[in-house]
Amino acid sequence: MFGEVQLRVGDQVLDVGAPRQQAVLAALAVDANRPVAIETLVDRVWHEHPPAAARNVLYSHLSRIRHLLRQAEEATGRVARLHRRPAGYVLEVDPRAVDLHRFASLVHHGGDQQRPTEERAESLTEALRLWRGPPLAGIEGEWAARLRGSWHRRRLDAAVRWGSLQLDLGRVEEVLSVLPELVADYPLAEPLEVLFLRALHAAGRDAEALEHYAVVARRLADELGTDPGPELRALHSALLRGELPAPDRRGPLAVPAQLPPDVFGFAGRDEELRLVDDAVRAGAHIVAVSGTAGVGKTSLVLHWAHRVRADYPDGQLYANLRGFDPGGVPVSPAEVVRGFLDALGVPAQRVPTTVEAQVGLYRSLVADRRLLVVLDNARDAEQVHQLLPGVPTCVVLVTSRDALAGLVATGARPVTVDLLTGAGARQLLVGRLGSARVAAEPSGAEEIVRLCARLPLALAVVAARAASHPTFGLGALAEQLRDARGSLDEFAGDAATDPRAAFSWSYRHLSPAAARLFRLVGLHPGPHIGTHAAASLAGLPTARVRPLLAELARARLLAQPSPGRYTCHDLLRDYASEQAAALDPETDRRAAVRRLLAHYVHTANEADRRLDPRAEEPPPLPELPPGVTPERMTDLPRALAWFEAEHSTLLAVLHQDPELDAEVWHLGWALRRYLARRGHWHDELDVLTVALAAAERLGDLGKQAFAHCYLGCTQVWLDKYEDAHCRLKTALTLYRQAGDEVGQASVHYNLAWALERQEENEEALEHAEQALALYRSAGYLPGQAKLLNAVGWFHALLGEQRSAIEHCERALALQVELDDQATVGQTWHSLGYAYDHLGDHTRAIACYEAGADLYRESGYLFSEALLLTSLGDSHLTVGDRDAARTALRRARDILDQLGLPDADDIRARLTTLEEKGEP
Repeated sequence: MFGEVQLRVGDQVLDVGAPRQQAVLAALAVDANRPVAIETLVDRVWHEHPPAAARNVLYSHLSRIRHLLRQAEEATGRVARLHRRPAGYVLEVDPRAVDLHRFASLVHHGGDQQRPTEERAESLTEALRLWRGPPLAGIEGEWAARLRGSWHRRRLDAAVRWGSLQLDLGRVEEVLSVLPELVADYPLAEPLEVLFLRALHAAGRDAEALEHYAVVARRLADELGTDPGPELRALHSALLRGELPAPDRRGPLAVPAQLPPDVFGFAGRDEELRLVDDAVRAGAHIVAVSGTAGVGKTSLVLHWAHRVRADYPDGQLYANLRGFDPGGVPVSPAEVVRGFLDALGVPAQRVPTTVEAQVGLYRSLVADRRLLVVLDNARDAEQVHQLLPGVPTCVVLVTSRDALAGLVATGARPVTVDLLTGAGARQLLVGRLGSARVAAEPSGAEEIVRLCARLPLALAVVAARAASHPTFGLGALAEQLRDARGSLDEFAGDAATDPRAAFSWSYRHLSPAAARLFRLVGLHPGPHIGTHAAASLAGLPTARVRPLLAELARARLLAQPSPGRYTCHDLLRDYASEQAAALDPETDRRAAVRRLLAHYVHTANEADRRLDPRAEEPPPLPELPPGVTPERMTDLPRALAWFEAEHSTLLAVLHQDPELDAEVWHLGWALRRYLARRGHWHDELDVLTVALAAAERLGDLGKQAFAHCYLGCTQVWLDKYEDAHCRLKTALTLYRQAGDEVGQASVHYNLAWALERQEENEEALEHAEQALALYRSAGYLPGQAKLLNAVGWFHALLGEQRSAIEHCERALALQVELDDQATVGQTWHSLGYAYDHLGDHTRAIACYEAGADLYRESGYLFSEALLLTSLGDSHLTVGDRDAARTALRRARDILDQLGLPDADDIRARLTTLEEKGEP
């Protein structure tokens, strides 16, 4: 009903017919499950001008609609029927299947003051997502026009209520990401403008709020001949006088320092450096640096950035967008923004779920701060638009082979980097080889410059070779280089600017083992490779690979931006890949990729075990090929550090040919827990989607069920409950078909968790009990311990405290027997809750303290804060205000550290304690 009237069956849209037949269906659906008189239908469809045979035409439409509904019911199994009753025609359908009625129900829930704010906001969010456009689009007539007007008003009211609730919850960025579109739809709706100004103030953007008020005032004067209303004027006055509460920035930001090292021997770019200097001094806050591959764009920008970084005390952000990566997969803006938020110190729990809101948070955080942002190797202007701060206090440097005309058209200052001049090329050689050596053989130096076509990347490779052989004459080196001339079709198609000669010349002087490793690096799909992964790729011990990597770095065929991690320029990677295709048999190349993937699978599995030592056992891992040595994870910090360092590489490595589906699925299995723990929900969706496709090709029901199960869990975190339940039920069916009781139990447990978040605790208890029964049948003790506590928890939420204590005590005994420290803290919390609600506050305090101590030792900060809050409440109940204050202060400090809005509630309670006069 929103937008064009449609009848959807799954992803298929049935043909409802011409607008007149759409109007008949709409006239019935508006009053779904209620009779609509034939006269009313005629009036709604034709109003004052029905045709002479209106009833006969109507009967034809009704007959076709009945046929369509029969098709829909057969396809979905959901009732959709048209009945004739004495009072008229009745469309029998579940109201939730009609977007108009579902919208109304969700808005009703969103306005229920008895419901929690979070739940009300979720209902309104879901309602607003249903809007696909004005109702009954394309249907003419007075009745349709009245209906459209009515539902526009309902949407506007729902949007204002939604925005107010989101601001109350501290979700400023989400409001700012949605409101501009609503304001465009309703340009004269002052309640929306009030909301927009409040959100801008909350984001610390008062100047922008004042500018927007002026725009609104002019619009109202032009369109309506009136001034803004009292509420909007009062808010404007408060902004001018600074009377509104200061926006909560939730503590100081981290100061990022993400610039890669400056380039050794940088030279020959004085004019380009001056152009960037002049652009920034003239007020440009975006500089678009473009030029052909290998011409030195990145070197120029990094050298300039290191020169001026003291002028940007709030830090420097850097991202390689891999726009022209040989693997063909540029980095998405979403991945970059998430990385920037991490660098700015935003806890995972504070990162919004949608990309638009993440961009809003990023821009809000950097507003009024002096930051330098380097966006390297962009494919085009579209890739960088969402990454631009949009404030003049930040300067952004973008490099690309593309001219970035889209950025330049919106105000970016262009700087074009061409081949070095002859003098500039000689300066580069002097910087790398020393002035005496170049002056001793000027003709040899000139010949090297000519043969390298004044291309900085080629010159750097040749200079590295010359530097490593200080006794070789430059003329002799130039002669060798001349003999190695070739053509690089992918680069330019012009032998005069072909860098392959320089690459091949350096490559031919490598040891055979280093040359082989270089070729294999061309097969690696990620942005960087670690020493251990390189060893597995080559099938060699790590001790043998280290000197080979050092040899490649000395030859400038690899770069080492940090200890033990190596990167390769995309032109060099292209060259390495070409050499591998020419010299290495396909079977050897496939074996190398399999070794690499096996290395990541087995290492990720080892790291995953450190995240939760009592977690379920994975299915048998793929066999470890000869020559692969997975890294050993000695403790939790090392495991987390490995996942963080390899994050982007692991995402890239997942995309393989179907012959590696088993390894791909296992890598997805091992990545899931880390991604969930860090709040990388969108990455988790991508990983599990790839894993699901692999499992489907393998025909493995259990592996498919796993992917569906945790895709469902990820949807729960994103508050997409309908999608989540669909995924979880599919997983349950597949696990049943596979005869996997432990898998079925896991799905029931996750269904219980999803239902708890929806406050459906009775149904949640049913699923928890089913999970417990399945774990018992399978003899899986860790699962039994976890579910005994879960069953107890749900009994406690339902007011059945004695039953809760009985289950939780049995859970605790089993957890202690299993030494399952990861879940004991949860059980102490459940016991404390139950004793608290029985009035036994002394026991409750003891339980809470035991759980808090365990969480503190294991580093589960958020869980510790929840327990401390409950502990403080219990102390208050028994009158121990000093102990209550201590517990609440600790909880507040943790939540502040995590950047969570829950800290505000605790801060208010502490203020109340202070106002009552306690010391």
